[in-house]
Order: sequence, then C-alpha cells, then structure tokens
Amino acid sequence: MKYFWILTVGLALTAPLAQAQSTTPATGGAPAPAVPISAGQRKAAEELLTAANSEQNLAVTIDRMLASQIEQNPGMKAVEPEMRAYITKYMSWSAMKEDMVQLYAREFTEKELKELAKFYQTPIGRKTIEKMPQLMGASMEIGQRRMQEHLPELQQAIAEKMKTQAPTDVK
Repeated sequence: MKYFWILTVGLALTAPLAQAQSTTPATGGAPAPAVPISAGQRKAAEELLTAANSEQNLAVTIDRMLASQIEQNPGMKAVEPEMRAYITKYMSWSAMKEDMVQLYAREFTEKELKELAKFYQTPIGRKTIEKMPQLMGASMEIGQRRMQEHLPELQQAIAEKMKTQAPTDVK
C-alpha cells in the first residue's frame, strides 16, 4: 500500500494528458533512451504541460496522497517530513519536468502537442484539467473498494495454488 500513492502521483501527473495511447513499445520497465527532439517540439511539449497545469496538479496530488496515507495509517504522521523530502527530491515537478517533456515529445509530433495544448486552453479542456484530480481520486477509491471486496477470492486462489505446488528447496 505504501507504494500505491507513488504510483498514483505518477498517474495523476499524466492523467490529464492521456488523450492518446502510447506508440512506444514496452521497454520492460526501463526508461526509454533520450531521443534528440527539436527545439519546436520541446517548446510545444513544455507548453502542453503548462496548459495542463501539470506542476500544480502534481503538487495537489502529492498533498492529497500524503494526507490519505496519514489518515489510513496515523503512525505515518511521524515520518511525514521525511516522506515530503523524498517526494520533493524525486517526484517534484522540478525533478520530473525534463523526463515529462521528453516523454511527450517522443509520443507526439510538434503539431499534436500544439493541438493538445490548444484543447486544454478551451473551456472543456480547462474543465477536464480541473476535474481530473477529483476523478482520479474517485477512480482510485472505486478500485480499492473493489479489490477489498474481492480479496478473499484472490486469497483462496493463491492458497489453492500453493497446495498444489511442490515445496522449493531454499539454500
């Protein structure tokens, strides 16, 4: 559960921009190599991230996730400063901006980036950005609730599988 909020922060950062599927093949979790991008493409990616309020959304999401974690586990309040320092170091906008610019510049053409930025400047685009943190939070709650409701089924399936598995030798 402690890693859930880190994943959530990453998703929340990119959620308003998830208008198209990735065209990059899976890399098995490894970051894609930096590909040279044009100055125009870089500028367009930065403008898109600005139009999507990525920096502000990330900060709000981090605050909400930390508050949620502390609410669920009050003992974490004692380590909140360390958690914030860690997040600031590795997950803050200043730490992630270049990676995000590269990501969007790799996935979209300069023209597409400009069109997306233009969309996020429209009334419906602004509404999408404003509603996205609330929608992401509600979606996570739905997912958590469904997982908790059906956890016994998973536990039973795992227990049954373990009964049929031969014990492994541990050296």
